[in-house]
Parts: sequence; C-alpha cells; structure tokens
Amino acid sequence: MLDGSGVSGRMLPRQHSGFGVLADICSLIILAAVGCREGTPEHRDPAAALQTGRDPAGPPAAAPWFTEITAAVGLAATHDAGIQGAYRFQEIMGAGCALFDFDRDGALDIYLVNGGQPDRRPGRGPALDRLYRQSADGVFGDVTESSGIRATGYGMGCAVADYDNDGYPDLFLANFGRDQLWHNNGDGTFTDVTESSGIDNDLWSVSASFFDYDRDGLLDLFVVNYLLDPNSARCYDMSGRVDYCGPQNFLPAPDKLYHNEGKGRFRDVSVASGIAAVAGPGLGLVCADLNQDGWDDVYVANDQDRNFLWINRHDGTFEESAIVLGCAFDRNGRAEAGMGVAIGDVDQDGLPDLFITHLRNESNTLYRGAAGGNFIDATDMSGLGMSSATFTGFGTALSDFDHDGDLDLLVVNGAVKRRSWPMPGAEVDTFWQLYAESNLLYLNDGTGRFQDVSARAGPICRRAEVSRGLAVGDIDGDGDLDVLVTADGGPPRLFRNDMPKKGRWLVVHAVDPALNRVALGAVVRVFAGGRSLQRTVLAGLGYASSSQPIAHFGLGDVDRIDDVTVRWPDGTKERFSGITVDSAVTLSRGAGLAIEEPPP
Repeated sequence: MLDGSGVSGRMLPRQHSGFGVLADICSLIILAAVGCREGTPEHRDPAAALQTGRDPAGPPAAAPWFTEITAAVGLAATHDAGIQGAYRFQEIMGAGCALFDFDRDGALDIYLVNGGQPDRRPGRGPALDRLYRQSADGVFGDVTESSGIRATGYGMGCAVADYDNDGYPDLFLANFGRDQLWHNNGDGTFTDVTESSGIDNDLWSVSASFFDYDRDGLLDLFVVNYLLDPNSARCYDMSGRVDYCGPQNFLPAPDKLYHNEGKGRFRDVSVASGIAAVAGPGLGLVCADLNQDGWDDVYVANDQDRNFLWINRHDGTFEESAIVLGCAFDRNGRAEAGMGVAIGDVDQDGLPDLFITHLRNESNTLYRGAAGGNFIDATDMSGLGMSSATFTGFGTALSDFDHDGDLDLLVVNGAVKRRSWPMPGAEVDTFWQLYAESNLLYLNDGTGRFQDVSARAGPICRRAEVSRGLAVGDIDGDGDLDVLVTADGGPPRLFRNDMPKKGRWLVVHAVDPALNRVALGAVVRVFAGGRSLQRTVLAGLGYASSSQPIAHFGLGDVDRIDDVTVRWPDGTKERFSGITVDSAVTLSRGAGLAIEEPPP
C-alpha cells in the first residue's frame, strides 16, 4: 500500500518524483469539475428521507440516488482503530462488516467489526464488535450483549455461512491475532467454538470466505493472511513525519485453508492442498468457479505483489495459475496494491470478470474473462482507469443498482498514506483529515464500459471518509440492493437505494434442502427479453466483508421471465419455470427439471 511517499526507518530512503502531490492536485481539479462535493445541507429529517426517498432539504430533482438512513434506523456505532500515536500498521486497515439474517426472520441484520484492543487503551473498556438485529419496523437494535458475542480481538474482517448445516448462519472473525469462530445457536445467541473447531490461525488475517471446494456438501474455509511482524519498522512521509508503513517493509504471511470434517471440526490442509506453497501479502478474496469447470477456485488480491489464482484440481489440491491465466499483474506487467475484489459478468458474455481495487497513483483494474479460463486486463477500454488513479480503493461491489440488466460498480475509498491536503467533504476527526477520500459510483452501459456518475449519487460519494468495508443486500425488501459502508475510525453508513429504476427485478434464494442451507457457489442464469443474465450466489466479497447470499437480477424493460436455470455446487443443473418479474423466490435443489449434460 505504500504509495511512493514513505520510507522505512530500517531502509535507505527512496528517490521520489513528487507524483503523490501531483495526484492530490489532480484530485481537487477533478472534484471541482464534476461538482460532487456540494456543502451538506443542515436540519434534515432522516425519518422523512427514510419514508419518502427524497432529500427534504431540496426539490425532487436533487434527490440522491442513495439516501443515507443510518440515524433513522438506529445505527449509532463508531469504529475504534485504537489510535495511540505509534502508527501501528493495523490501525489504518479499518474493518469489515456483514449483512446477514442471523435469526432467520426474513430481515437482514448487521454485524460491525471493531478494532482497538483494551490492553492498549488505558482507562477504557474493550472495543467490542456490534451485532444489530432488524425489527419489523425496519429499525436496528443493538443485541450484542444478549447474543453472547464478545469479540475483543483486534478485528479486521468477517465471513458468514452455515458451516454445520443446521439452518442458521455462523460467523467467522478475521483478526490481527487469533481468529474466532462463533456458532449460531438458533435462539439469538452465539457460542465461541474456536478451540473445539480446530481453527488456530494467529496470523494477521483480513478477509475470509466459506466455500465447498471438494463438493462434499460441507463448507470449507479460506483465510487470507497479510504480513508477519508488521510493527517491527518505523516509516515516514515525505515531510519526515511518522506515518503508516507499506507491505514491502515486511515478510508476507501464508494463507490458510481449512477443510470441514463435519461435526463442527475443521482440519488445516494449507500444506496438503498446495495453498501454503507460496506466501503473499493478501487482502482481498473471492471463492468462485473462475475457469468454468464446475469447481470453485480461489482468487487472492495481494498488496504490492502479484495476485494469486488457485485453480481447483478436483482432488483436494490447488495450482497457482494467475500469471499463466493473465490476472497476476496489470496490463504493463506490474504488481499492484490489491485490496478489494468483486466478481461478475460485466459484458454479458457468460464468463466471470474480476475487478480489483488499488492504491492511489495506480488505478483500479478490470480483468475480463476470456476463453480457456484466461483473463485480459480491460481497464482502459472499460473507462475505469483514469477516474480511480487519485483514490485508494478498498470495498467494492458489482451489482445492478438501477435494474437495467447489467452490473454497475461501487468503490469505497480511503488513503493509507497522508494526502497533501484534505479532500473536500472530509467530515472526519482531525487525525483522519488527510486520509479521508470520497467514493466512486459507475454505471455500466451493458457492454462492460463504465461511466463515472459519482456526482449524482449523493452523500455516498459526496462525503469523504476513510472507508473500508462494503456489503450489499436488500435491507427493506423492495427488490433493489442497498449498501452498508464502514469507515476506519468513523461510523458505519447505511444507504437505501433510491436510484431511478430502468426495469424490473428478480431475487433468487438458492437453497439445498438436503443440506438445510443456502447453496453457496450456485450459478443462477435468467433468460428474459432475449438476454441471458448470470449471477453466482456468494457471501464473501469486496474487502473483509460479507454480503447477502442471493442472486439479484435487474431485468430491464421486460414483463416476463422465460426460464431460470441453476447449476448447483455439486455440478448438477435444473430448470425452473413459472417465475414472475418483481419477485423474490426460493429455488430448492431437486424441485426443478433436471438438465442432462452431454458427455464431454
């Protein structure tokens, strides 16, 4: 993450070009040009915004596309980075979040990961993670105490899934230090089962994801680890002030793969699977079928090092193939500072594409899927390059926010090295002023080309914070995707999607009754209006966060759905008919018409 403006106290100073200052100047010019940073009107009624979808301080034409409803729905937490003045590396990496229905009442709940540890904050209590339950009226109540969750470690990220197939989603916490696994008891409470589960990761983990890599019906766990001994160096900015270090000052940590043995037990298979053969400073993660062979693979975004693509060899082992398949480096053959990862079919060719967020002075990268499981850096032709070069991206999502049938893009930003001066809209504590950045929203034109529409998005892009985690899900059950964003050292932000919609929608809950849970990894394809749209049911995406595990489709201007097919995680396929637009449906494995595949 070091952007060329910092040096290690243990190393010789680098030569600097001053590009970091130039980038800051360019950033202000761009922001002034697009007019995305109007002053924030005062005396707004959040409850009115929640009910009407309009900004009560302005006319309907000025209504934001994403309306902040944080205060209106009762969210009142603040992330604690444990700032003590020593510039410990973990302080700047922020924390993730989750949108999940932990009590299975049909409404999404919220989990917020926290940071600072009590032993380093004299005179203050522990910085606890928070669990919020959504009630019938759409308000979130803090149920942390009654849930039994007491996550006092220095939190980074979280992953959600039902690892024991009892019908209730469980919670894994990735920490700076010992990770934790919390079992959902099904009665509103959780139990710490880390010790009995066999999960024993004490490294600095950031992102994690549950997936069934051997297709045995039990969800396995991949944990991305970052760096070893990250506070053993002291780093400085160009003015000689102490600042946060970058990853090249430390050794990378190897990632972990845990095989689900059943009965609540996991076994560390990192060495046996091949995952431990190479280490990288990992931050972002996605587990999905990337080469279209029916088996889930693993993509890891590494920070200032080549990315990893672990191809599943169907025998319990993985082969690292990112260089061969074209997604290890950028189009110029350079390693970039990978943070968040999103996956989706942006050009509607039936192949998965990868989007990676990066450091200021680089650009975010879009890898388009190609034949044979290959990827091509399509950043320039997609229109995503120049607009992101003055930001440091973390959480990200490819989602159809306006229901026109293609995947749009949201990126939340926050610097890791001081900027030269504060960004407009930086409404943060003094310490964070020079790290705060605004977010980016792009609309897809249907071919995989994107237009920056941040100026029309409202506070989600107007305000500058040190944003980190991002989760998407349908908070209010109206069929579109809402957004939860976390900030390092700041409050979470919940945004309701009020974008003008260009079409109808469909939400698919894919479940396997035999496993009593969501079918993570299922690939859902919808045929409507002469188009074929594909989504994968995933939870762990972006940066250190977990989203609602659904297949969400904007359908464009159609009034009927012709067909829906599901490729289940075990490779079988089924067809479902009679599904209507503007509906949320549950598709159960075994309830559809089996599709026989031709022999290879």
